Amino acid sequence: MSKTKLSRREFLQLSALGLGSLALGPRLPRQRPLSGLPDFPEGEMLGRAISSIPLRVRPDADSAVVRTLYEDEIFPVIRRVVGTNLYRVNQTWVETPEGYAWSPDVQPVFNQPNQPVRRLPETSLGEGMWAEVSVPYVDLTLANPPARAPWLINRLETGLPPRFFYSQIVWVDQVMIDDNDQVFYRLNEKYGYGDIFWAPAEGLRPITPEEMTPLSPEVEDKRIVVDIDRQTMSCYEGNTEVYFARVSTGALYNIRGERVDEWGTPPGQHRIWRKAVSLPLTGGSAETGWALPAVGWISLFVGTGVAFHSTYWHNNYGVPTSRGCVNCAPDDAKWVFRWTLPQVAYDPGDVTVGMPGGTLIEVVERA
Repeated sequence: MSKTKLSRREFLQLSALGLGSLALGPRLPRQRPLSGLPDFPEGEMLGRAISSIPLRVRPDADSAVVRTLYEDEIFPVIRRVVGTNLYRVNQTWVETPEGYAWSPDVQPVFNQPNQPVRRLPETSLGEGMWAEVSVPYVDLTLANPPARAPWLINRLETGLPPRFFYSQIVWVDQVMIDDNDQVFYRLNEKYGYGDIFWAPAEGLRPITPEEMTPLSPEVEDKRIVVDIDRQTMSCYEGNTEVYFARVSTGALYNIRGERVDEWGTPPGQHRIWRKAVSLPLTGGSAETGWALPAVGWISLFVGTGVAFHSTYWHNNYGVPTSRGCVNCAPDDAKWVFRWTLPQVAYDPGDVTVGMPGGTLIEVVERA
């Protein structure tokens, strides 16, 4: 069934049952499952503090601190400016009504709520649709506790509410309408750890098949050049550059300054072999591992899992930051996804091809 009618009492009882089931694992913090979206600040452009960061009186890392922006705080952004942050490559700051924040620590977000869908389309995967978070974040209610995914367990253990953030993409497989006509989507990561969530439907934008149609499908001679030294991506049709963007490739050094060669983006020629609308990304060891859910617009080009993909956990493009992948701004990752081969149909939103593979990827390193 794609639509379930629950009363407010039944939904609260369901949530209470879920909370009780977490007694043996990380405890789900109290949420407001029927309150819909938070009241985000007004503004054409908004920012999300990716972690707790200082807000300064000037765009200068040595200037006085006005206050600390707490993690996930949403605030208006007036404009981007060039400032000073010694020993850092990125010198871009965002101006807010209260002061300045260093832009790599700020996710650009928008508040664009949607009219909820009340009936899901039929697909080969059953009733469902792909949807993208179109507001700064949506709070999640775990439908099947206890928590399983490392990212979710970590947020619960550190006292942070479970959330999906602007530009994350998930599969919606059920619609629920409460007795106040509030609509909720059930979110299911197809290749995740099995955690299933309820979230307010207004915060998720249905992705249409039309916006996944291929770009320049008639052109056969396509290639992407990833320049590790310049941290850029250039897309060519023949000898003509048709798209350019700053990216973040693999970081070769950890926070202790130790070289970690396996984090680098492998130089050489590769071919895209798999593409998916959304995948969870995980890897590393217990000490340096990571788990990132609902990452959008995945284009894999190395068998070990290296890919172009959308990024919501940093805004430090132009600086090696990833664990091997090519981190892209959401719009850039989506463009690559649509332009490259193989082509991907909305249903099922995932394709793998054999040799010789799809679009050529050249990763160059001059040093």
